[in-house]
Amino acid sequence: MWTQIAARISDAIGKDFQIENRRSVSGGCINQCYALIGNTGNYFVKINQASYADMFAAEVLGLQQMWETQTIRVPKPICEGTAADVCYIVLEWLELGGSNSTQSWEEMGQKLAAMHQAKPPQPEGNSSMFGWQQNNTIGSTPQINNWTSDWAEFFAEYRLGYQFQLARRRSGHFPKEAELIAAVPKLLNHQPQSSLVHGDLWGGNAAVTTSGEPVILDPATYVGDREVDIAMTELFGGFPSAFYRGYNDVFSLDAGYKQRKTLYNLYHILNHFNLFGGGYASQANRMIDQILG
Repeated sequence: MWTQIAARISDAIGKDFQIENRRSVSGGCINQCYALIGNTGNYFVKINQASYADMFAAEVLGLQQMWETQTIRVPKPICEGTAADVCYIVLEWLELGGSNSTQSWEEMGQKLAAMHQAKPPQPEGNSSMFGWQQNNTIGSTPQINNWTSDWAEFFAEYRLGYQFQLARRRSGHFPKEAELIAAVPKLLNHQPQSSLVHGDLWGGNAAVTTSGEPVILDPATYVGDREVDIAMTELFGGFPSAFYRGYNDVFSLDAGYKQRKTLYNLYHILNHFNLFGGGYASQANRMIDQILG
């Protein structure tokens, strides 16, 4: 397997790559992750069962699209493929663990805002659709990205509606589900522009390199309302205040964001229920009560 991966890297970079050392590194709970040290550079490799190949292909596409905006730093994808009974994705190696300085976090906010302002991918002949070229995953849950012209419709059907559907299979009980879905058009009537979003921007997917450059990782990319990214940064404790200051200096949030962020974060809490069960159902119901007032 490793010989095949080294050969694929060689093809991708246009010169011979030989593995000199490899070591297991942390990288989430879904994949096995490794640092590859070689004669022509170092790489970060994720490995999973071959059935996850589409998930990796979607991650490569998302990283490529974010990279192409030339705004915020993401790990540059090198290659992906299958070997034997596993699939893999190879990314550039970034030395993370830099100082979480005010300057770095302010720059992260500024550069994320610039990415949100960049022209997003769109289906041919359109300029303001929401969705993506293909479905991907949020964690290990399928994320449906059918192109839709109306943001509220997209979020109601392909974000909340799909998560509720999965939750029912886990015996989740959400008494106000129908009332909430019916209220989404009114709750999301602010007509957001289409933006390329990270899609899973919690603290574990944002980092700083040893040189102080902000980086975002492990995306669940699609084209949506930029506020979904900002809302998720607030879900598990929030980013430093410098991040929000930097973001708003470049692309200030629309009026009503504070009311919408709970709705946007409900998507992730429902997904946590579908992935992990436990108390996330109760948290989701409390959020629904809050949203409906």
